[in-house]
Amino acid sequence: MAEDLFKALSDPTRRRILDELVERDGQTLFELCTRLMTKHDLGLSRQAISQHLAVLESAGLVRSRRQGRYKFHDLNTEPLEHIVNRWLRPGTPEDTP
Repeated sequence: MAEDLFKALSDPTRRRILDELVERDGQTLFELCTRLMTKHDLGLSRQAISQHLAVLESAGLVRSRRQGRYKFHDLNTEPLEHIVNRWLRPGTPEDTP
């Protein structure tokens, strides 16, 4: 699990996606693409952003939910909290890999 998390965080585009979800949670793919283009001048295709979102989802950092024909993406900070607690409170049995 930690390996997936660190892999997901290693890419600057994925970190920008997370930054956008921190600023405004619950965005669609279209909204994310638009914000990445206008704020960060990232001209990536929707498919490329979708692939980045899939990596973030597999690491547990993003959750998606469908509402009608739209798919919304929400930030999930639990995996980050688990990693941080691992070093802030060492010795807790559930925090070991």
